[in-house]
Amino acid sequence: MDLTGPGGAQLLAISDLHVGYKANRAIVEGLRPDTDEDWLIVAGDVGERFEDITWALATLKQHFGTVIWLPGNHELWTPPDDPVTLRGAARYQHLVRALQDIGVITPEDPYPIWQGPRGPVAVCPLFLLYDYSWRDGTPGATTKEQALAQSAELGVICTDEMFLHPDPLPGRDDWCRARVALTEDRLAALDPDLPTVLANHWPLQRDPTAVLRYPSFALWCGTELTEDWHTRFRATEVVYGHLHIPRVTWLDGVRFTEVSLGYPREWGRRADGAPGLRRIMAGAQEARR
Repeated sequence: MDLTGPGGAQLLAISDLHVGYKANRAIVEGLRPDTDEDWLIVAGDVGERFEDITWALATLKQHFGTVIWLPGNHELWTPPDDPVTLRGAARYQHLVRALQDIGVITPEDPYPIWQGPRGPVAVCPLFLLYDYSWRDGTPGATTKEQALAQSAELGVICTDEMFLHPDPLPGRDDWCRARVALTEDRLAALDPDLPTVLANHWPLQRDPTAVLRYPSFALWCGTELTEDWHTRFRATEVVYGHLHIPRVTWLDGVRFTEVSLGYPREWGRRADGAPGLRRIMAGAQEARR
């Protein structure tokens, strides 16, 4: 569902562009802002190959004055057919530098301030990963190893286990905990009166995973360490992707919006076609209309 509309600046978002698919690539080429003041959050899973990721973000930057990117799991893969063979943190930092060079805001940059209808809001692109702590879909599993083994018995294994390398740390859960600690410190250092828009590829709160077709896939979807971040860090909106189930839910008075496009085989079955850009927040000028 496209929630954008004419008139006034908008904070927009989309994720899971997966531009390795020709149909999705065409959608990215056609995305346009309604006004010159619109901002765009791209919440991860742009693609797998380095050149596809940079192409997509450079294309969007030609049309949107402010583009904010944060990685999903697919950007962090090291596919065997990608000439860029960097792994783990080195791949992420290489992406950050390349996107900063074309003017895209990343999780390593200062959080930009959006002038919303009720005043300034910090727009916070996050990179947090997952730590296998969401084990609701693997009943009785008390350790990561037990949960992964149980999910494998059910035939559910995320491709991350083959292509997403945590180098130089030993595990993806170790990388997650390091990123959570780093990001927690940054968010805690913000002005305590400043509200936030929190954008992360993986859901910050486990409720959205309750509708997964394969419940054990929640293992690769987030961390219990962020369950209260929407209230703790004064979020007015939480943006996420990853699940390919675009929808809006509410928790503690905070709107959670999944903004994924998804694969053509998914959006092609929907009566209304591919999801468009989602409006996350109006600008101050629209509030005065």
